Amino acid sequence: MAQLVKLVDYITRYESNPFHYPTQFIRLKQENWQKLIQQWEMEKESVTLDSFEQYDIEHKKSRLFQWNPFAKKDQPIETEPIKRTLPVTKKQLTQQFLNELYPFQLKWASSTISHVSFTDQKYNQDYMLKTFLQRLPDIYLVMYYPIFNIKQAPVDGEIILISPIGIEIITVLNKSPDATIIANDDRSWSVETESSNKKVLSPVIPLKRTEQIVRSILNRYEIDINITKTIFSHTNNFLFHTEPYNTTIIGKRDYDKWLEEKRNLHSPLKSVQLKAMEALLQHCQSSAIRRPEWQRDDDEYMTPASFEEI
Repeated sequence: MAQLVKLVDYITRYESNPFHYPTQFIRLKQENWQKLIQQWEMEKESVTLDSFEQYDIEHKKSRLFQWNPFAKKDQPIETEPIKRTLPVTKKQLTQQFLNELYPFQLKWASSTISHVSFTDQKYNQDYMLKTFLQRLPDIYLVMYYPIFNIKQAPVDGEIILISPIGIEIITVLNKSPDATIIANDDRSWSVETESSNKKVLSPVIPLKRTEQIVRSILNRYEIDINITKTIFSHTNNFLFHTEPYNTTIIGKRDYDKWLEEKRNLHSPLKSVQLKAMEALLQHCQSSAIRRPEWQRDDDEYMTPASFEEI
């Protein structure tokens, strides 16, 4: 599960200690997953044993019923239902774990020990944000539409993925499922359906703007890391003659392949990756208020069930 290190202009744990929280998140996630999987395996084994015991009881009752002259005809056998608290399959368990972890990630991306941001509830159900966080490994650090503070002025950024091998800047362009997106030039693209043809601002423009900001920050701190750009849609196909320079276009046909390539990256967190995150966070805008003194410290979690309590 990828780590949400910045969400728009919310204050974040990662800016307070960028070299501590990425590794702490991985450790806490792994510890709680191991606890959950052990609980699931114990419950699965217990349910299996209960099933055999239940069968044995029912079998004995059935034999007793055959020799009981006082038993009523077609009398139902009362049995205790087997209760489950966790999903039946491991795949379902994994999804439950990710869903329980998601609010915790939003909490870390909108608060520190001393400050908290007012968050928009739309992010609780944001499809693209959930996709990036739940389907990418935790070695990916996600900046979701950060707002940079450049020369004391706020500048909107695009989605930024910081991986051990580079930085990928992403513009998401999702339109109605029946539309085809046509790449015209660097200024405008077209969204074409059977009944209409509308022009939209070229996604290359915000990509280039974010790239320039990222490059200037990294150059200032002499951080050398590869930067690429991606135009992304999970709902539409693209038509284009050639891809823009140093930019990959991913339509719905290539969506799963693109995600799978990301998932197949196996690497520990890298020092240059964390340095790049630290530098970028230093130039992001953060809006927050001081926590009430009585509010508890929610820096860590104990069990998956406690995620929603935090």
